[in-house]
Amino acid sequence: MKEVRLGVVGMGIGRPNALAVSRHARGRVVALCDLEPDRMDDFAKALPEPVRRFTDYKKMCADPEIDAIFVGTPNQYHVPVALEAVKHDKHVLITKPLSDSLSAARRLVEAQEAAGVVGMMSLSTRYSNEAQYLGGRRVAGEFGELYYGRARSVRRAGIPAWNMGFIQKGGGAFRDMGVHVLDCAWWIMGLPHPVSVSGVAGAKFGPRGEGYWDFQKPDKKVYSLYDCDDYGGGFVRFANGAGLQVESFWASHMPGDFQIELFGTEAGATMSPLRFYKTVDGAPQDTTVNLPKGPEAWDNIASHFIDSILDGTPCAAPLRHGMIVQEMLEALLKSAETGREVRVKGE
Repeated sequence: MKEVRLGVVGMGIGRPNALAVSRHARGRVVALCDLEPDRMDDFAKALPEPVRRFTDYKKMCADPEIDAIFVGTPNQYHVPVALEAVKHDKHVLITKPLSDSLSAARRLVEAQEAAGVVGMMSLSTRYSNEAQYLGGRRVAGEFGELYYGRARSVRRAGIPAWNMGFIQKGGGAFRDMGVHVLDCAWWIMGLPHPVSVSGVAGAKFGPRGEGYWDFQKPDKKVYSLYDCDDYGGGFVRFANGAGLQVESFWASHMPGDFQIELFGTEAGATMSPLRFYKTVDGAPQDTTVNLPKGPEAWDNIASHFIDSILDGTPCAAPLRHGMIVQEMLEALLKSAETGREVRVKGE
């Protein structure tokens, strides 16, 4: 195989992922799948080559002219689509979160690993240049021991209602946004083994028709179906003694914020802005890092996915990582529901 021929399911987040693959010298987008043909027709105009179109993902997954499938559906359909792809020996790239439940995530990981195909999470925060830089500093030992982290993603009015999958059971703010900062902070901290999670979550805006994207007021027939969290926050404890505080708000009476803060024995850092904090010769030293312009996160993801398929490069964001993150986020939501700390296996 000299190139990866990709089929894309879902024309939302599928667009930036597909465009990145099409920009890669060894990647081609050869097929699109969506329930709405107009969405495929519109996106096809942005691609460099003609593509086949499907409205049935099972037919796409059975196509022998496709090597890999990108899954960009609502959370509730990630596993059914990916399982079909794996059944046909297709490699899979899946947007976050891995699933809408831990049991489904485990089922997929078991099938993917048994099939021996590449399974990778598409994580635009983990694969941002800032996060990759911080991860590199950890590997170099610059932080010393990373013993604590804070991660948050806050919107003032950002409940997405253009697809009902977001706001119905299996969706929610923490699975949509919290997963980004949870995964990224956990990865930068060196993937420590989680042992327990305590959290709170609820819906204070969505069921009232408030807090929707850009302060738009949806029809009551939309927000009356709201059945998920619009905020969630909590604390993850790791086996090595480290801890991570994580927060996610689709809507709030607070300014928007997207931040990861890291506390180490030798240095601390923030991701936005990218800044390091140290004590040198008894004096505090604050350093702002100005990264040179580099590839987009989507290009970093596409490049690694293609290298994993064609060159056998070990996948650095396997579906198993997605499953562990899924366990942490589901534990937070369960803790919120029960009012108790939830123990996790983290494997």
